[in-house]
Amino acid sequence: MPEPAGVRELAAGVLLPGFAGTDDPPEWVRSKLAAGMGGVVLFGRNVVDDAQVAGLTAAIRAERDGDLVIGIDEEGGDVTRLDAKVGSSLPGNHALGAADDVELTSAVAAALGARLAACGVTVDLAPAADLSLHLDDPIIGVRAFGGDPELAARHIAAYVAGLQGAGVAACAKHFPGHGAATEDSHHTLPTLRRTEEELRSVELVPFAAAVRAGVRCVMTGHLVVPAWGEGPATLNPKAYEVLRGELGFTGAVMT
Repeated sequence: MPEPAGVRELAAGVLLPGFAGTDDPPEWVRSKLAAGMGGVVLFGRNVVDDAQVAGLTAAIRAERDGDLVIGIDEEGGDVTRLDAKVGSSLPGNHALGAADDVELTSAVAAALGARLAACGVTVDLAPAADLSLHLDDPIIGVRAFGGDPELAARHIAAYVAGLQGAGVAACAKHFPGHGAATEDSHHTLPTLRRTEEELRSVELVPFAAAVRAGVRCVMTGHLVVPAWGEGPATLNPKAYEVLRGELGFTGAVMT
């Protein structure tokens, strides 16, 4: 009978750290992956071109294949890792929302998914299901399909279907929605002063659409919703009660 996993092993199993380098994963990554670490996430510092990324992900999988997660934050538009040096060739969410052609959105996501799959990526940390709700919001802006919840919902569903149809898991973010915040959660802990009624009728609409579309992952936002209590959504039981209980999400939650 194998020994039960310890706390450190259980914690390592859900970590996706980044690392430096474009050729081979460093020794600490290799050893941790071999011991059961969940996977890795790639950034622009890991990218030269698609062929090189495919070689890098193959070297990563040589340590442990099968249940290994290789993620990347590739939204298209302003947020790109594969094309960090030259800019993405794909339209971002705002442009797709302005066109309001769900078949186009699905096709763009499918093309991106096919490219990511060829590079060996298994999870794309996209699409942003946030809404553009405040002119002073410092980080969402054109990353959102727009400010209309129903418009965003239909494009989120199309994006999830296109990306996952190409074999790459989608990750809707940043639950419950960052668009009404006026501070950058990369640097501080914003407070989202929205009532539960506002959240259900506005911010949560695109996330509900993502869940209905079968999205495999949801990323929580580092946001305090006073209506849910003092803890940020990432650590707040109420946030998970809403995500899993009300929206019915059964996939992986990440941050």
